Amino acid sequence: MEQRISLVTLGVTDLSRARSFYEALGWADARQPDDEVCFFQAGGMVFGLWTALGGHGAPGIELAHNVRSPQEVGAVLAEATRAGGTIVRAPARADWGGTTGAFADLDGYVWEIAYNPGWTLDEDGTVRI
Repeated sequence: MEQRISLVTLGVTDLSRARSFYEALGWADARQPDDEVCFFQAGGMVFGLWTALGGHGAPGIELAHNVRSPQEVGAVLAEATRAGGTIVRAPARADWGGTTGAFADLDGYVWEIAYNPGWTLDEDGTVRI
């Protein structure tokens, strides 16, 4: 697993209200593919708001680590298991066209491991939506 965070997602109770709040702070150019999630480019990473964070509802936080291929999702999850983590979502094809899975670290913090064919992942780990 490369040493980087691609995405920080906050679970919110009202996506429209949360998006408006961040836009009032000056955040711009949100991408909202549906009624459950929106993304803001935040330098070399992405900041997301999601009404259904991990299927557990809001509030909550999830970190994400994007990879360059669908196969890498399973490989990173295997690394996490060997290190003592717990798989919370097995790798699977997502409705949005990519592959995703997740593990919890020793304190229960959840990391999504995702391959998103619609996002660019540069050699240095910078992710672009």
